[in-house]
Amino acid sequence: MPSGKGSKLLRYVEHRLRVTLHDGRTIIGTFLAFDKHLNLVLSEAEEFRTLRKGGAALLEERTEKRSLGLVLLRGENVVSLAVEGPPPPSSSAAGKVAPAGGAMSRGRGVAGNNLPPPPRGAAPMGLGAAPIHGIGAPGMMPPPPPGGGMPPGMGRGMPPKY
Repeated sequence: MPSGKGSKLLRYVEHRLRVTLHDGRTIIGTFLAFDKHLNLVLSEAEEFRTLRKGGAALLEERTEKRSLGLVLLRGENVVSLAVEGPPPPSSSAAGKVAPAGGAMSRGRGVAGNNLPPPPRGAAPMGLGAAPIHGIGAPGMMPPPPPGGGMPPGMGRGMPPKY
């Protein structure tokens, strides 16, 4: 198993994270994804800013909260990450809604569509047994234009010398 930064971050996917940004803001949200630049995707995110009033002597300091929802944080602005809480418990079957057909369908396909699964070895739904023009292997070239070969001046080889 690789031991890069990515593999260490993967264990915290779906955890609640506290992210401190370069400008002093703090974002708390559910960690969904990241990339090689440490860009982060958080859901149910909330922003916390500390506002200070006063001149040389500090008169008032307060924290302002703002709900953001789904956010993408640029990795360049991330200063630190801290785990706030574990991932939410997995939902059981009691919390799920049954499809309109009543029973859950089995196998591949959309749940509740009440269609039988396709027979083994058959073409996927929507594709017949006959080939479709323009779709297929690289050897299948389109038919030449009517009137024969290439347009004048478009033959093989080097362009004519002027």
